[in-house]
Amino acid sequence: MKHFSFICEEEMTGERVDRLLPSLLEGVSRSYLQKVIAGGGLTVNGKQAKGSLKVKEDEVLELELPEAESPDIPAENIPLDILYEDDDVIVVNKPKGMVVHPAAGHYTGTLVNALMYHCGDSLSGINGVMRPGIVHRIDMDTTGSVIACKNDAAHISLSGQFKEHSINRVYKAICLGVLGDDEGTIDAPIGRIPSDRKKMGIVSSGKRAVTHYKVIQRFKDYTYIECRLETGRTHQIRVHMASVGHPILGDKIYGKASSPLNKRFNLEGQTLHAQVLGFKHPSTGEYIETVAPLPEYFSHILEVLR
Repeated sequence: MKHFSFICEEEMTGERVDRLLPSLLEGVSRSYLQKVIAGGGLTVNGKQAKGSLKVKEDEVLELELPEAESPDIPAENIPLDILYEDDDVIVVNKPKGMVVHPAAGHYTGTLVNALMYHCGDSLSGINGVMRPGIVHRIDMDTTGSVIACKNDAAHISLSGQFKEHSINRVYKAICLGVLGDDEGTIDAPIGRIPSDRKKMGIVSSGKRAVTHYKVIQRFKDYTYIECRLETGRTHQIRVHMASVGHPILGDKIYGKASSPLNKRFNLEGQTLHAQVLGFKHPSTGEYIETVAPLPEYFSHILEVLR
């Protein structure tokens, strides 16, 4: 039995608890949580609660979740491009096509499999056996910096920094069309689209999301940009840039699969790279910043466009 405890934030006020919990417990289905709640597994401020309860700020949610049987995740000798490593954390430059952590039907070839081989038992356990060490993630076809934690103290520290949005995260991307302004800010809430729960979009009930962008270079039909995340929502840059009419090149979900460059370079997924990751070290308090070089395919596209 695993125990989870959450303190409701102001932005959660008014949400049904059975809709809120799936967003707090990533990877746990809403239907499963409904069964657990119906069985008396949830309390709010110490009192047993129903899934239909609408939460208020500062209320304490406590959930007893039965341990689900998880498959053994094998350690695999997959080469890692390590940008920084010490006894507390490791930052790697994730290649295109690699999933960050195992999920149903996909238990090998992930970053977690590689980290388990490289780090042995030295990975934090807060996120459970399926995601040891993992504090955050980037999409399978997004390249660049991912940080993992080697102990629970480091995990708690980094999780706090991500929650406070104090992590410095800078991405490089190529978007469709020519951006007119040299820089700008997109401040639009992001949430799951009711008609397609696997897809994110700009929805009024979503969480606040802020992306700052800056033009690096303009081409005939494309723009090379830098994006700095103020928040870190799922698919944030992809959704935000698509929302202003400039989807990321290669993005088959939020963009145009028929772009000429998609076919010319046989692109698999979006041209989006998590280049800079800056954080306060969990033990020393020192500011650490890593820079992941652009992947070869990305640099090649820029050379052709230039």
